[in-house]
Amino acid sequence: MDNDDVAVASLDTPVGRLSVAVTTVGVTMVGWADRDEVATRLTLPMADDEGRVAPVLEQLTEYFDGARRDFDLPLDWRYVSGTQRTVLQALHTTVPYGSSVTYGELASRSGTSVPARGIGSIMGSNPIPVIVPCHRVLSHDGLGGYSGGAGVEVKRWLLALEGVLPPTLDWSPDTWDTSPASRPL
Repeated sequence: MDNDDVAVASLDTPVGRLSVAVTTVGVTMVGWADRDEVATRLTLPMADDEGRVAPVLEQLTEYFDGARRDFDLPLDWRYVSGTQRTVLQALHTTVPYGSSVTYGELASRSGTSVPARGIGSIMGSNPIPVIVPCHRVLSHDGLGGYSGGAGVEVKRWLLALEGVLPPTLDWSPDTWDTSPASRPL
């Protein structure tokens, strides 16, 4: 890990611009932050390595185009520790495309003693959203929260894309406006 570096790239998606960070081990971060901010958060030297980020960008593009249901990318879990890692790995391996679980159900699946509210906090700090699908974790009485991009509307959009929620009458994967001016105050 001491000799590691990170390659960072960005991709425009229907839910906003995503930046991805890929170490020599695998994807370590996906976020709604610009390329430089992602690199700064990781405190690793930057690498100019298009070959490392290309598969990630390609699979995310396929996902947002509706052509991919599973990501087969290596993930770098080294920067996620303890219980958070256990819960996120349980999410990643047990909640497939087109399905959802409640915070309480994920707590049970993870085998941890984390209460549902704590699971929500772990989802909010997920460093690899979309690929590690925290948007598929719902409250027992609604959608719950979402900390990525434009918030819960991104979660709703992703769940509609996957068929978990019915699309609204104005839903289109091609025309969803993520600009700040379109968001309610």
